[in-house]
Amino acid sequence: MQVGYKLQDKFDFYIFIPVIILISIGLIAVYSATINHPTAQGNFEKQLFWSIFSLLAFVVVYYLPSQTMRISAWPVYGITIITLIAVLIIGKTVYGAKSWINFGPVGFQPAEFAKIGTILALAVWLGTKKHNINNVKDIGVALLLGIFPVMLILMEPDLGTSIVFVFFTLVIIYWSGISLFGLFVVLSPAIVVFSSIFGTISLILTLIGTIILLFLFKRDLFISATVFVLNVAAGFVFDYVFSILQPHQQKRIETFLDPASDPLGSGYNSLQAKVAIGSGGFWGKGFLEGNQTQLRFIPEQWTDFIYCVVGEEFGFLGSLFVILLFTILFLRMLHLAFQIRNQFRSLIIIGVLTLFFVHFAINIGMNVGIMPIIGLPLPFISYGGSSLTVNMILLGIVMNIYRNRKMHI
Repeated sequence: MQVGYKLQDKFDFYIFIPVIILISIGLIAVYSATINHPTAQGNFEKQLFWSIFSLLAFVVVYYLPSQTMRISAWPVYGITIITLIAVLIIGKTVYGAKSWINFGPVGFQPAEFAKIGTILALAVWLGTKKHNINNVKDIGVALLLGIFPVMLILMEPDLGTSIVFVFFTLVIIYWSGISLFGLFVVLSPAIVVFSSIFGTISLILTLIGTIILLFLFKRDLFISATVFVLNVAAGFVFDYVFSILQPHQQKRIETFLDPASDPLGSGYNSLQAKVAIGSGGFWGKGFLEGNQTQLRFIPEQWTDFIYCVVGEEFGFLGSLFVILLFTILFLRMLHLAFQIRNQFRSLIIIGVLTLFFVHFAINIGMNVGIMPIIGLPLPFISYGGSSLTVNMILLGIVMNIYRNRKMHI
């Protein structure tokens, strides 16, 4: 009994077990989605290999000395920036984005590994007591640390991954203790950019709301004017970002606003995904019995639309079970972030939690038709070695923090 207690004190099974089940569900779904596919039959074996490899990476990170994350933060961030620049020069273009670097038969996505470096860099900067998060300079540096990789990733271009970086950067800044006005300054440009997607009227109304809030905050005229100009400039960012996207990515955003506008083109996957999930009913059609999956109605369903396989073959219960597992994982990580007294470690956990949650929310939103199709995998379930390995490394960091949570460093 004492041994079991000591193990639980060092290893959080409420985090680890849901992830292992999710990886297992992913393997089952990848097998089903590829078993009858003429060019993807080997993907299950590859995913099985990466599952084992990622578990080994998790174990290595879990047993690293507690100071490793802080010591390695800046070197890792620097390396990831270098690789993000390198991929723009020597990278391989896949699905319209120059996002892969190949070393012989093995390829990796620098943007995936940049998530680790960026979270660590933000945590070490904001987790240092000498930095004041309500100081404009320190906020600016934090934003730069998060946005610089975003600019490089947008040049690939990869809109989905860029959105993930923006979200976890903002949440880490918020968690570090920023004031309400500081949070408004950080968030308002992003809200303006989002509103511009829906047209000029939406943009104008958002800017009017910005003026009203600036008046209520009662800051001096220069600061208020600067913030407003920043928001106006952000309103034009969407047009620029939209212009550098590939035509198929532009079409995906247009289809999100009107999914029925191109049912046989960019809207096809979204419509077929909803058909697959809806046809699963309450119990599902059974393993390897899904028509949409086995007849390959959705191209490369083992990646971004893997949730459709679960929904069609295991029904509402299977879909709900996946959501429940993620919910347990998120709540446990949030509890740990509150429990940890060390600011640096708490920021890491909240960054990893936000990353997982954004992937989860957008991917499932894509599958049920309430989010644009921007190419984000479902953590631990979708096919992909880089994504799975990075997710397990990040999970290893969280579990390392749990193992050393009683150490005061």
